[in-house]
Amino acid sequence: MHIEPGVVDGAKILLSHATGAGVGAYTLKLAFDTIRSRGPVSLVFRTVLSTVAVFSFFEVFPHFPVGVSEVHFILGSTLFLLLGAAPAAIGLALGLLIQGLFFAPADLPQYGMNITTLLVPLFVLRMLARRIIAPDTPYVDLKYRQALALSVAYQSGIVAWVSFWAFYGEGLAAWQGIAAFAGAYMMVVLIEPLADLAVLAAAKAVRGRIGSGFFARRLFAVA
Repeated sequence: MHIEPGVVDGAKILLSHATGAGVGAYTLKLAFDTIRSRGPVSLVFRTVLSTVAVFSFFEVFPHFPVGVSEVHFILGSTLFLLLGAAPAAIGLALGLLIQGLFFAPADLPQYGMNITTLLVPLFVLRMLARRIIAPDTPYVDLKYRQALALSVAYQSGIVAWVSFWAFYGEGLAAWQGIAAFAGAYMMVVLIEPLADLAVLAAAKAVRGRIGSGFFARRLFAVA
C-alpha cells in the first residue's frame, strides 16, 4: 500500500472513493476494448500474470515506510510494456486488494486513494508512450532514454499523488514526510528503466517462440 492509515480520514476520504470509482470505470473501458481486440482468454491470462507480479511487488520485494507512505518497487512501466495497459491496471487493482484483504486489512479504507495513486500514472504513461515511441517501433526495440522517460513519468505520478493525498489530509504540515518519501522513491526511478530493458531483452530473445496472446500486442510487433 501507499498512503498510511490516518493521513486522510473522516469526510475527506469520500474524495478517494470518487477518484477510485473513476479509475475503476476507465479500467473497465480498457478491459472491454482489449476483449474486443484480443479476446477474453488473452486478457485473463495477462491479468493473472500481472496480479501475481503486483502481489510480489507489494509483499515479496523489499518495501519500507518513509514519511507519509511506503516505498515499493512497483514496476508499472514494466507491466505496461510487457502485458498492456488493461492487464497492468487490473493487476494493480487486484494485487492491491488481495494484499489489503489478507495481509493489511487496516489499509483497506485507503484503497480508493491508493488505487488512484497507482492507476492514474499508468494511464498517463500509456498516453506518453504514444507520443515518444514511433508507430513502427515494437516495445522490444526501445532505447534506454525511452524506458527512462516512461519510468520517470510513472514514478513521478505516484509521488505527485501521494503528495496530493498527504497535503489534502494533513495540510502543509505534511511537507517533511512528503520530502522524505519523494527522496527515497527516486531510487525506484533509477532501477526501473534497467528492469524494463532487461525484461524487453529477454522478451526479444524468445520472440517467435511464445504465443503473442501471452503479451501486449505491441511488445513484438506494431499493429
